[in-house]
Amino acid sequence: MSYVIAAPELLAAAATNVENIRTALDAANASALVPTTEVLAAGADEVSQALASVFAGHARAYQVLSAQAAQFHEQFSLAMSASGDRYAAAEAANVALQDIEQNLLAVVNAPTRALLNRPLIGNGADGAPGTGQAGGPGGLLYGNGGNGGSGAAGQVGGNGGNAGLIGNGGNGGAAGAGISVFAPAGGLGGSGGVLFGSGGAGGNGGAAAVDGFGGAGGAGGAAGLWGAGGNGGNGGVGGGDMLFGGAGGHGGSGGLLVGNGGTGGLGGNGAPGALHSYAGNGGNGGSAGLIGLGGFGGNGGTTENIQADTFVRAGNGGVGGNGGLLFGTGGFGGTGGAAGDGLVALAEGLGGAGGDGGHGGLFAGGDGGSGLGGAGGDGYTFGGNGGNAGNGALINGFGRNGGMGGTGTGGFNVGTQVGSTGGDGGRGGAAGLFGSGGPGGAGGAAQETGGAGGSGGSALLWGAGGVGGNGGAAANGVVSAVGGAGGTGGNGGYFIGSGGQGGMGGSATVGPSQIGGAGGAGGGSGLIGSGGNGGTGGASNLNTGGMGGNGGNAVLIGNGGNGGDGGTGEGPGGSGGAGGRLFGASGANGATGPPS
Repeated sequence: MSYVIAAPELLAAAATNVENIRTALDAANASALVPTTEVLAAGADEVSQALASVFAGHARAYQVLSAQAAQFHEQFSLAMSASGDRYAAAEAANVALQDIEQNLLAVVNAPTRALLNRPLIGNGADGAPGTGQAGGPGGLLYGNGGNGGSGAAGQVGGNGGNAGLIGNGGNGGAAGAGISVFAPAGGLGGSGGVLFGSGGAGGNGGAAAVDGFGGAGGAGGAAGLWGAGGNGGNGGVGGGDMLFGGAGGHGGSGGLLVGNGGTGGLGGNGAPGALHSYAGNGGNGGSAGLIGLGGFGGNGGTTENIQADTFVRAGNGGVGGNGGLLFGTGGFGGTGGAAGDGLVALAEGLGGAGGDGGHGGLFAGGDGGSGLGGAGGDGYTFGGNGGNAGNGALINGFGRNGGMGGTGTGGFNVGTQVGSTGGDGGRGGAAGLFGSGGPGGAGGAAQETGGAGGSGGSALLWGAGGVGGNGGAAANGVVSAVGGAGGTGGNGGYFIGSGGQGGMGGSATVGPSQIGGAGGAGGGSGLIGSGGNGGTGGASNLNTGGMGGNGGNAVLIGNGGNGGDGGTGEGPGGSGGAGGRLFGASGANGATGPPS
């Protein structure tokens, strides 16, 4: 019944329709009265007279029922009509009550309006569209801030109004399109209520004019004591040569007591230019206060080449916000943008790096974002590096995964130009007092040089070190092909914990010169625990395989890690790690790799 409404006009119309139906039925019954109640017998015999009497009796009974129905019909019509009148009277009374309410609010708000030009109770006014006008502040006691007005061409977006004690901040207005070198920025989100309420979202930045910079997105508003931070606005698209897309706005901070951080805005894309083009970086995620999740970092903007001998750079991903100091997970880092399309000769591109993950509070940290590599053209291109993972909980938390490095793609290279380079993997997150370190991210694959794997995160007091990330493969080098080195394994906890295994070296399979990537070294142990094994060296189909990684050393009690085997192409094996000083054997040396 909470969704039932009454419209007096519709009730009055329905009552009129019911009355019209009753009138039509009365007329029909009156016209049928004589022909049906005074039926003549077909003959003078008893049977004919009996039949006529039966039919006439049914007709008279029908007329009695019709009279009763007409009486009910009339009562129903009168009730509907009266109900409409009552609802209309109630609405008229409510209008008067609304006037009383408005008058009371005017009296209550008069002192604060006179002193502070702000109501005590009530929402702030929205800024008019196309003016860039700021939203009005919400009531000091209760009320939401007004939304900022959008900007006209060349005009910034209006800031959202701030809330008072209880209420949400207003959203920032979107900026207008750029008309000069610098496009306007989006409006800032208003702050949430001091006691309770979320921050407003930031407005989007304006798109750049020709040969102009894109506008930055507005930052999200911060919450007060309890509430979520506002999301950052997206950056505007860049305008062309040597210019940038706008940066995404940062997410607002979560409430000091409870609340999640806001998500960072997306970086603006770079416009395809005749010479060079740069995309905007993603905004950072907002951090939580005492309890809450960190906001995600915004993704970096993308861009591409449109003619030969050009350079483009994609935007980096934003950093994830930190989780609550008492309880909360750090936000994921944003993904780096893609650069280039791999179809233009002698064009270069640099993929954006992934943002670092936010750190956790007492429980878990955030993952690092993946760097998305640029596909340039027939020049050297670079994949973006993966973001580093956030650290785990201080008391009982595991480190998180490092971001994967981006893939670089160089197309069909010309002459002696080098090909593409893969991005390096991100570092795994460190653990808290108890817990294991996170694995490092894998290096990005490429044609010329593979990216290095990220190192594994280390444990603190009790726990194993994280595994190192594998190196990226080099698959189509023109001058040379060099596999990426494997990441180093993380160290075990200071008291108890084994070291993490080193990552495998990347392979090098096609090119005049082929060198496999070295395997990563194993991590060292704590006082009690074994060293990590070294990673296997990368294979080479022509020249030299990668060297195996050295095994990690034990400290007091435990075995040393085994050295990694060398890669195909007679790569040398790694050395075994030393055993513990009180007890433990040294690790075995790795074997030399087989011939290519």
